[in-house]
Amino acid sequence: MQRYSQTTILLGGIAIGAGAVLVADWLSDRPSETPRERKSPPAKATEDIRNGLEECIGNTPLIRIKCLSEATGCEILGKAEFLEPGGSVKDRVAMKLIETAEAEGLLTPHSGDKVYEGTVGSTGVSLAILCRARGYLAHICMPNDQSAEKSDLLTKLGAEVERVPPAPIVDRAQFVNKARARSEEHTKSPIIPGSGFFADQFENEANWKAHYEGTGPEIFDQCGGKLDCFVAGAGTGGTISGVARYLKPHLPKLKIVLADPQGSGLYNRIRYGVMFDVREREGTRRRQQVDTIIEGIGINRVTANFEAGRPLIDDAIRVGDEEAMAMARFLVEREGLFVGSSSAVNCVAAVRTALQMGPGHRVVTILCDSGTRHLSKFWAKAGNVGGGWKMTLEEVLSAEKTRPSLPVSPSRASPFLGS
Repeated sequence: MQRYSQTTILLGGIAIGAGAVLVADWLSDRPSETPRERKSPPAKATEDIRNGLEECIGNTPLIRIKCLSEATGCEILGKAEFLEPGGSVKDRVAMKLIETAEAEGLLTPHSGDKVYEGTVGSTGVSLAILCRARGYLAHICMPNDQSAEKSDLLTKLGAEVERVPPAPIVDRAQFVNKARARSEEHTKSPIIPGSGFFADQFENEANWKAHYEGTGPEIFDQCGGKLDCFVAGAGTGGTISGVARYLKPHLPKLKIVLADPQGSGLYNRIRYGVMFDVREREGTRRRQQVDTIIEGIGINRVTANFEAGRPLIDDAIRVGDEEAMAMARFLVEREGLFVGSSSAVNCVAAVRTALQMGPGHRVVTILCDSGTRHLSKFWAKAGNVGGGWKMTLEEVLSAEKTRPSLPVSPSRASPFLGS
């Protein structure tokens, strides 16, 4: 028995050794794997590839603006439209204007057709980019008092830029009227190839429909259908009208608030049913358009796109230049969020609305574009932020000397509000 056991053990050892050699040989023939490779998840079954720049438009993030939310007790969210491929919310509008014109046979790619528009800048940039992507050229008319970087950018994008003096809409030389005239001249010319298409962002209802079909549904979905207020400024009026027309039927109790810069008449249009601002009265206006440093929002006439949503707007808040500049600096200091002038106006109005509504509400606004398009004008006057964290929200709200800031509840003690 002892001998048999020793033999069995010997044979077993030989078998184990041979097996180990075979396993080692098999492993040596396999390609080596790093720990990272072994942990990698399997590839998705479907690809995520966008067919050109056009398909990158929309579905921008909705971000919680922490410093404003913590200071007010409300959740203040910003739709990050500065992350659009063209850098602003106007990408949505420009794409819808072009697509609608193509569907109606008014534009044909690579035929010599040219898109004409009167704009203070951002719509022009979006049109210039998308025209190139779709096979058109762009001719942009803009006031000559807008920030230089906008016209410089348009030129780099291959657009024709025509800068004209600011003028009221009744003047034929006003930038929108000039664009319309240039489009008609192109179409009638026997020597210029193709036709001219006047985009007409102020009156073309494709503008508000872009936000009804895109921005509004995105906000609703991103919020899970839970929001209490939407705040936005208006230039053409397309954003606030389109979003309001989508959201109100889904959320009947939703509050829609217009953010309006100084010098614009839309505040009084909503509050009192008239188009007038004391800064625009005879003998007081410093310039021929809206008397503010803010670009992109504010107007002293009624547009088709604004009227499309006006009955749905519940209130309006006026924001002064000083408040907007203080808010822009505050957002950089507290969040690293570098926004343009219209976004700053929106955020001031969102804060004031949140304080009026009280803690626990969710307020959504639009972060229209980046501060990089406002360096030579708005940010040149707003100044540098500096190296500290000294500003309080109370200082932002009291920056406009012509009115007191809203009282802040002591229960909302916050380092952002000050003592």
